[in-house]
Amino acid sequence: MGEPKGVAEGVPIAVRPDPHPGDGRYPIAWLTICAPRNAIPTATSKCLCGRNRSAIGHGKVHALIADHESHRETCPLRTIQEGRAAA
Repeated sequence: MGEPKGVAEGVPIAVRPDPHPGDGRYPIAWLTICAPRNAIPTATSKCLCGRNRSAIGHGKVHALIADHESHRETCPLRTIQEGRAAA
């Protein structure tokens, strides 16, 4: 009962450092676009602040993409995070 055992008995456990250490950032908004060939495109824009919008059709999907990009500047969750980082 000296050393902890791995998956199989007699296999030592090797703990390695995380190869992808986080930098403190994490996603808060997602833009999902589905544009199958020869079909009508659809898109959804979701954010942890509660925003949840969708669009169907070429023109509306392009408008939603632009709206999603502009939401990055006005999202209350994003502005709070940037304020904390600046302090």
